[in-house]
Amino acid sequence: MTKKKSISASKASLVLFLCQMISALDVPLDSKLLEELSQPPTITQQSPKDYIVDPRENIVIQCEAKGKPPPSFSWTRNGTHFDIDKDAQVTMKPNSGTLVINIMNGGKAEAYEGVYQCTARNERGAAISNNIVIRPSRSPLWTKEKLEPNQVREGDSLVLHCRPPVGLPPPIIFWMDNAFQRLPQSERVSQGLNGDLYFSNVQPEDTREDYICYARFNHTQTIQQKQPISVKVFSMDSLNDTIAANLSDTDVYGARPVTERQPVLLTPTGSTSTKVELRGNVLLLECIAAGLPTPVIRWIKEGGELPANRTFFENFKKTLKIIDVSEADSGNYKCIARNILGSAHHVISVTVKAAPYWITAPRNLVLSPGEDGTLICRANGNPKPSISWLANGVPIAIAPEDPSRKVDGDTIIFSHVQERSSAVYQCNASNEYGYLLANAFVNVLAEPPRILTPANKLYQVIADSPALLDCAYFGSPKPEIEWFKGVKGSILHGSEYIFHDNGTLEIPVAQKDSTGAYTCVARNKLGKIQNEVQLEIKDPTVIIKQPEYKVIQRYGQVSFECIIKHDSTLLPTVIWLKDNDELPDDERFLVGKDNLTIMNVTDKDDGTYTCIVNTTLDSVSASAVLTVVGKNTLKLYDTRPNPPFDLELTGQLERSVELSWIPGDENNSPITNFVIEYEDGLHEPGLWHYQTEVPGTQTTVQLKLSPYVNYSFRVIAVNEIGRSQPSEPSEQYLTKSANPDENPSNVQGIGSEPDNLVITWESLKGFQSNGPGLQYKVSWRQKDVDDEWTSVIVANVSKYIVSGTPTFVPYEIKVQALNDLGYAPEPSEVIGHSGEDLPMVAPGNVQVHVINSTLAKVHWDPVPLKTVRGHLQGYKVYYWKVQSLSRRSRRHVEKKILTFKGNKTFGMLPGLEPYSTYKLNVRVANGKGEGPASPDKVFRTPEGVPSSPSFLKITNPTLDSLTLEWGSPTHPNGVLTSYILKFQPINNTHELGPLVEIRIPANESSLILKNLNYSTRYKFYFNAQTSVGSGNQITEEAVTIMDEAMASRQVDIATQGWFIGLMCAVALLILILLIVCFIRRNKGGKYPVKEKEDAHADPEIQPMKEDDGTFGEYSDAEDHKPLKKGSRTPSDRTVKKEDSDDSLVDYGEGVNGQFNEDGSFIGQYSGKKEKEPAEGNESSEAPSPVNAMNSFV
Repeated sequence: MTKKKSISASKASLVLFLCQMISALDVPLDSKLLEELSQPPTITQQSPKDYIVDPRENIVIQCEAKGKPPPSFSWTRNGTHFDIDKDAQVTMKPNSGTLVINIMNGGKAEAYEGVYQCTARNERGAAISNNIVIRPSRSPLWTKEKLEPNQVREGDSLVLHCRPPVGLPPPIIFWMDNAFQRLPQSERVSQGLNGDLYFSNVQPEDTREDYICYARFNHTQTIQQKQPISVKVFSMDSLNDTIAANLSDTDVYGARPVTERQPVLLTPTGSTSTKVELRGNVLLLECIAAGLPTPVIRWIKEGGELPANRTFFENFKKTLKIIDVSEADSGNYKCIARNILGSAHHVISVTVKAAPYWITAPRNLVLSPGEDGTLICRANGNPKPSISWLANGVPIAIAPEDPSRKVDGDTIIFSHVQERSSAVYQCNASNEYGYLLANAFVNVLAEPPRILTPANKLYQVIADSPALLDCAYFGSPKPEIEWFKGVKGSILHGSEYIFHDNGTLEIPVAQKDSTGAYTCVARNKLGKIQNEVQLEIKDPTVIIKQPEYKVIQRYGQVSFECIIKHDSTLLPTVIWLKDNDELPDDERFLVGKDNLTIMNVTDKDDGTYTCIVNTTLDSVSASAVLTVVGKNTLKLYDTRPNPPFDLELTGQLERSVELSWIPGDENNSPITNFVIEYEDGLHEPGLWHYQTEVPGTQTTVQLKLSPYVNYSFRVIAVNEIGRSQPSEPSEQYLTKSANPDENPSNVQGIGSEPDNLVITWESLKGFQSNGPGLQYKVSWRQKDVDDEWTSVIVANVSKYIVSGTPTFVPYEIKVQALNDLGYAPEPSEVIGHSGEDLPMVAPGNVQVHVINSTLAKVHWDPVPLKTVRGHLQGYKVYYWKVQSLSRRSRRHVEKKILTFKGNKTFGMLPGLEPYSTYKLNVRVANGKGEGPASPDKVFRTPEGVPSSPSFLKITNPTLDSLTLEWGSPTHPNGVLTSYILKFQPINNTHELGPLVEIRIPANESSLILKNLNYSTRYKFYFNAQTSVGSGNQITEEAVTIMDEAMASRQVDIATQGWFIGLMCAVALLILILLIVCFIRRNKGGKYPVKEKEDAHADPEIQPMKEDDGTFGEYSDAEDHKPLKKGSRTPSDRTVKKEDSDDSLVDYGEGVNGQFNEDGSFIGQYSGKKEKEPAEGNESSEAPSPVNAMNSFV
């Protein structure tokens, strides 16, 4: 009776749920039953809504349905009837609605484009498919276009446009070269989402003529190729050489060096853009920037965090990817491109819309005549979708009337249905981004009960385990189920049984006396039927002699025992494992009926051995460790105790029991204590938990128990060496059920939305329930308001949401446990708050006090606490630099944020830049977010000391003067008043001379220092000044040149007689050597230079190939390859004057042996020639041999 009272008490809160369960009766998938029952059509398979087909293959539009009688099929095309009998190319599969359009035998796919819909109909109703849009895929060719070569200066940005043809579906874009190798991509060079190839800055190695964009159309498995694009990068060195070759020596020429540039966004353009994405899709945002050095991209979400676990960065962080987006992902996303010179940013405003998605899709109804029911169709989306109903494929407004049917928005209510009320209803939820269509039938049947479980089915379970007896049933109205034990037994009820909605009877702890016949009875107003099943309870399999820990000497013999006891009707199988794996395939391992023997033990046999016993109903196992040792170490082992045995339970009471045992062998080490563990076979079978421990001299213990737990105990002996194996489990003891002793812990109330209160708690564990039917009574009331408690009883969950609450108000909350026997003690109350909302007002009276040039203090008035509408987390100060009052100004404004926790009303702003204009505002923050900003407050920082000058160069040294040039400070931090130059001489011992100081006007950038000592090293100290003071100094050293008289004395040796005589002798020896060489050459002799000449022919006289006129082995194709990194040949194939003498020696490979150490080969054969100016179009000229060599190297 207690069980029934509990169910009645909770019935009020579950009326709607139970009604839906009764109404939504599903027909079981029993083949015999389905053959007998009439059923309206149900669409089981259909083609996708957007169906892109291959125009070269037959078009197959799927439509499969089931029903009784089998349904017939028809189709519409573009809203009108599609008569397939009049089109020889179209056929319908037998017993199916699937259309096959024959394209491979003369049909054209384009002729069958359109919107198709299938209808499956029988006498009980008509179901319809989605609108299936058929479109053939298209892979058009690239339009012919004239592509001009791209000539770009080194360091500039470049975009190579792909502009693929519009295909269906859109193609996949990739860039390759003529050799079909993918072009390497990096932070500097990468492909955008639109397929274009972006260069943040070009380098000489980017020069090539085969940038090719490919478009792959997957549907037709075709690839289209764009014409190759040529890129030529002009380096500054080659540009200088080109200018030099075309100007006279008197002309002044030069080229701008590669200039570092701060980032500029190539895509997207402008400072802001918008993006709309659909819920559930993948959001892709892209930012690609130009700049030198190559900018690095960083992404942030303004006013929030990027979603964890769904955010990914691709394409070297240029692409932000968020998967499975939802409305919460809407907001402003900022990409920031930064290098050492500055930054650029772009804000993308993302709006997440949503095509319709189901909240509650309509479900099939099986009703009996006279019953009531409802079809509910609830969908959500952005914008909110509209709901429309159809009956048998016809809008319900023009469908035949049914007096039992009433449409109420998203619900159809059926009252007192009759058999003619059977129909298929369609719910259509649509908005501008898509639609959902669902079929749900109402099948009115009058069927007496049927039991689908086979008669006299035999169930076998192990004692003390759960037993589940099936009683699958069907009937209309839904039958009531009752269980009896035996033919004439009384109806089963009480806490020892659990009755499931599908008719199954559960016996949580089956005992030997549970054996017997059980009868299931199903009845409704049309009849009654019963079925009998048999339950047999088997004895559990037990290992009564477990394998024990062994220590054995090498080459000895060891045996593990595994003696079992099992039910006589079950056939056990025994398996042995070593370290949880199969035994080694070794004849030394002998498996007997109840033991494992290992002969001639080796070190490899060391490990854990497990005996596993399996029957058709249960499985048990036991393990033991084998340690293999040498002779001298054997005495160190055999010291862990043997497990206790003969466990016995006595004095069983509701909340206690006495456990006793017999200790095992101590193995020469006294037992210090016993550890008692328990298993809860009802809630957590197989898991052992610590219960208590007692001294080693004690062999009995009184154990405290909890209600509704099926206890088993085991004992472990412990000594100084370690723990024994666990004992065999004791017999089981099931304690009686009782009210819960305790309530859930960690009760909290925190709102997730401004109008709700989410109450959470930590659920009781299984053994804490004290009985079946664990539930929770959740109670709440608004604090400080004279209000009654509101309570609801919920299932064994850990959360309940209270809707419709005021924003951020305190609530008193309590959660009380209950089961089928009653309630736990009255719980304590906790204070929670409903959901927070954004603060309403901004802080007022914001004041700024500038303390110095880099520090300011801001004050504000606190906002009223009631306007915070949440837990006050603090105040946030947003501040940013608007303008630098010195000559340098920042182009990009980046806001900084400082957070001051709690109810603080002031804060310090460190790290300000001197002599600048700033703005700031203050906002209050709670757990939901930030409130509105206060009006912007403008303040200025005073001047500070400047940074050091950007550079100091000392040039044009003379006997008594040096020229100094400098750059103004990077950060003037005010108005410069002057520069201070200090210098002093340094002698040979690095001692410093007297210091001289000069003040220089601020508008100067160079100075000539005169009246200096000749050949003297000077050290210079240079810094800038503002009205505040001097900045950091920069130092440099320089030397004046030597005195002319001393220089002449250095070369007087050339006028000495002995030196002149020595030079004459050397000249005479060289002349004699030349005469000898000349004579040998006339005689046909060889000499080293001749050998070198033969081995390395002069490039000026190399023979030309007959086929193409190119020089020697060097093909023209070599000149079209991009230069290797480090090559000193300019990209315009001209040889620089200053490099022509040494380019092969410095950079060549494989030219060893061509030159003497003194360079004589160069002097005799190459000479030093002035280069002629280039004429005409250099790209049409054949490359010179020297250029060919340089390119080859």
